[in-house]
Amino acid sequence: MSVLGVDEAGRGALAGPVCAAAVVLSPSAQTGALTDSKQLNPRRRRTLADQLESGWASDYCIAWASCEEVDRLNVLQASLLAMRRAIEGIGADYGRIEIDGIHVPALESGRPMRATPKADARIAAVSAASILAKVARDALMCKLHRQFPEYGFSVNKGYPTQSHREALRGHGPSPVHRRSFAPVRELLT
Repeated sequence: MSVLGVDEAGRGALAGPVCAAAVVLSPSAQTGALTDSKQLNPRRRRTLADQLESGWASDYCIAWASCEEVDRLNVLQASLLAMRRAIEGIGADYGRIEIDGIHVPALESGRPMRATPKADARIAAVSAASILAKVARDALMCKLHRQFPEYGFSVNKGYPTQSHREALRGHGPSPVHRRSFAPVRELLT
């Protein structure tokens, strides 16, 4: 029976939502090409995401937890919420759920579920989820850059780079900044 791989992207960012992906790989997937998205350059991630979307994945779902949900719940709970939404969006049959990390979302699926640190580098379906979540979130941050160019989201993807922190100090937070994160919260007090 197939494995459902789950991972998220964007937990450490100061801006933007958390994105999670759940993936069931097809038997034809070239799993040797898959690894943790952080080990791949953006071009390679995009190429692999295209392959996954056009047949390497027999089913996949990308889901989100908004900035407001991150602020209201905390980033861990928002990440687990996005993961749960992604898992619930899968229609294909699968045997067990493998998740990158140390926490599992609350689910009533009745399927065996395991969280494993670094699963995104060890389990092909989790690697695939890592890639799809990262590519989807990066694309969204590039769209948000067009709305809020002063923050450099197309480059920093919402993460706390020096230039992003300087832009925050100079312009204050945008509507997509996470107010519960210390570097943003400190500007509001």
